[in-house]
Amino acid sequence: MKLNRRQVVSGLGGLALCGPSLRAMAQTTLRLGTFEVMSVSDGHLVLPGGFFFDGLPKADLDIILTKHGISTDQVEPPCNLTLLRQADKTVLFDAGSGAGFMPSAGRMLETLEEVDVTPDDITHVVFTHAHPDHLWGILDDFDDPVFPDAQLMIGQAEWDYWTDPDTVNTIGDARASFAVGAARRLEAIRDQITFFQDEEEILPGVMAHGTPGHTPGHMSFEIREGSEALLVGGDAIGNAHVAFARPDWPTGADQDRDSGAQTRMRLLDQLATDEIVLLGFHLPGGGLGRVARDGDAYRFVTEDMSCDGP
Repeated sequence: MKLNRRQVVSGLGGLALCGPSLRAMAQTTLRLGTFEVMSVSDGHLVLPGGFFFDGLPKADLDIILTKHGISTDQVEPPCNLTLLRQADKTVLFDAGSGAGFMPSAGRMLETLEEVDVTPDDITHVVFTHAHPDHLWGILDDFDDPVFPDAQLMIGQAEWDYWTDPDTVNTIGDARASFAVGAARRLEAIRDQITFFQDEEEILPGVMAHGTPGHTPGHMSFEIREGSEALLVGGDAIGNAHVAFARPDWPTGADQDRDSGAQTRMRLLDQLATDEIVLLGFHLPGGGLGRVARDGDAYRFVTEDMSCDGP
């Protein structure tokens, strides 16, 4: 399946892409049969480059980063939420950072308003994992649920990890605040939570796939209708430069670096082979594109998604 530069096919199983609208923060929309999948922005993060790059071979790393115009000192990855709409449901994948993580992020509610979606419209919130930029936006400034009427869904393994009282003692000093923040927020939404397992169809047409490494219970989600599919990848493929050029390299962004690399290599091979569209949380262009082979490596291909058709 190839993402064309214009609106391409209509009808069941057809795929259409519409690019950045005049509404500032809604980035891209894809039609997948009866599904509408939209990438919307929660802003971006500002992180030290060492968080990702420490320990990697400097000469080879510099070649990759120079090609992509990335600094080793600081990176500013975008945060792309996924909104899935069908006639009877509106599903949000991840809930953004909220106001408590960093000032450059936490734009979820503003973004949803731009596309005429209110918190009351959300029927389900599905979490890829429980890091701050994916979970902390589930509570407002008064620690009340942002989506009080929605069904909230998380993998059982991810829930078990972050609600284990010993996690804060084993996760390491750099991520201890992640553990405290996750435990508090998960406890606050406990009554709304439904759990699922790897390889479970969590909603009609939405299959959960275990993609561990970034966190122990990280999940990605395959949205499929007929022969067309899209993968909501979360942070399993965390950037569009090193992760594609050298997916075998471990990264400090993953809690289990070796498992994260294994997951990344498997996913990139599958996405390229099966021509499945990817929507990545920290990928450019709204995160929506495809994986192309580039010799022994890969590259992320975003397209000119202007829509001239009806």
